Amino acid sequence: MTLSYIWIGFFLVAFAAAAVRALAFGDVEVFARLMGSTFDSAKTAFEISLGLTGVLSLWLGFMKIGERGGVIGLLSRLSAPAFRQLFPDLPKRHPASGAIFMNLSANMLGLDNAATPLGLKAMQEMQALNPQKERASNPMIMFLALNTSGLTLVPISVMVYRAQLGAANPTDVFLPILIATYCSTLAAIVAVCLYQKINLLHRSLLLLLGGLTAFVALLVFFFSALPKDTVGLYSSFGANLLLLLIIMGFFVAGMRKRINVYDAFIEGAKEGFRTAVTIIPYLVAMLVAIGMLRASGAMDALVGGLVSGLEWAGLRADFAGALPTALMKPLSGSGARGLMVDAMQAYGVDSFVGRLAATMQGATDTTFYILAVYFGSVGVKHTRYAVTCGLIADAVGIVAAIAVAYVFF
Repeated sequence: MTLSYIWIGFFLVAFAAAAVRALAFGDVEVFARLMGSTFDSAKTAFEISLGLTGVLSLWLGFMKIGERGGVIGLLSRLSAPAFRQLFPDLPKRHPASGAIFMNLSANMLGLDNAATPLGLKAMQEMQALNPQKERASNPMIMFLALNTSGLTLVPISVMVYRAQLGAANPTDVFLPILIATYCSTLAAIVAVCLYQKINLLHRSLLLLLGGLTAFVALLVFFFSALPKDTVGLYSSFGANLLLLLIIMGFFVAGMRKRINVYDAFIEGAKEGFRTAVTIIPYLVAMLVAIGMLRASGAMDALVGGLVSGLEWAGLRADFAGALPTALMKPLSGSGARGLMVDAMQAYGVDSFVGRLAATMQGATDTTFYILAVYFGSVGVKHTRYAVTCGLIADAVGIVAAIAVAYVFF
């Protein structure tokens, strides 16, 4: 599946939905909203890219110091046993392994601003090995699937939104999100392994998945034993402290190797600027298509159809108020965030729907945004089965979020 087909599909669905609203319901303003969304989305895409420029320059500058200081090489060696099975096509001790390790670590800690530049660095390293530059390689697809599954150990942003809206206990979604995002990540790994014919029963892979399961279980046990009002404090403190230690480690390693730390930073920052400029057209294309999908009413129609189907089948549909967040999450992080806030305001921040929407927001990541940014940064056009695996992870994460919410709330 290529991004071109996905992009055209979004436009066709948006046009069809708008035509139905205009002809069947007399909504003469729908086409004006559709055109308005194109300008708004294009502006938003540029603003996102502009915001990323500074962050990319900063973090790719730090990465260059770490690379010259030998830290990235060290991380590649440390992560080699775990990554050898998930990324069999990557050479041993390749710099991409270190960048992948740091990107996944930043994602797990909820540090999105740091994760994106590290992920782009990993994509650039993998593209250097890719013999077909416009076609996604196997390591790229595994990496994208792990990113779209959104494994987050510290969902800081979700807890902050709940606190701002007056939740009695903003951190009560911490454990449900952890469980749901773990299920999503496990589904992503299994899906890609099946596509790439990676032996899931290999001893190293079983140890990796078993270790991840044990680690998540240990975190659940640790945080469930903490007073509820300190969960957010402990998680935020730990995540930011670890990030600062990594930065200081880069500087110390650079000084030990007697490199010019400042020049290394500037060189990396220049790479960050060039990468941010490269992303802009891909991001504009994808966000405009997604914006039209929302403005046309296609998303509302899909939610209504799902609710009707559940009720017709005699199943519970009391979670329907949170479905817009779930359906928007693969398309737009900011859109899903807005729908989460809307659900918490409409139903109550401590209501079942409000808590479920927050859990869904933290369970997965923005599949199409990540594909547009990461593949766009290296010029990959043929994504193969990356979208399929990403959406499988999203679906499993959303179903897990609903199941967990019924248990906890």
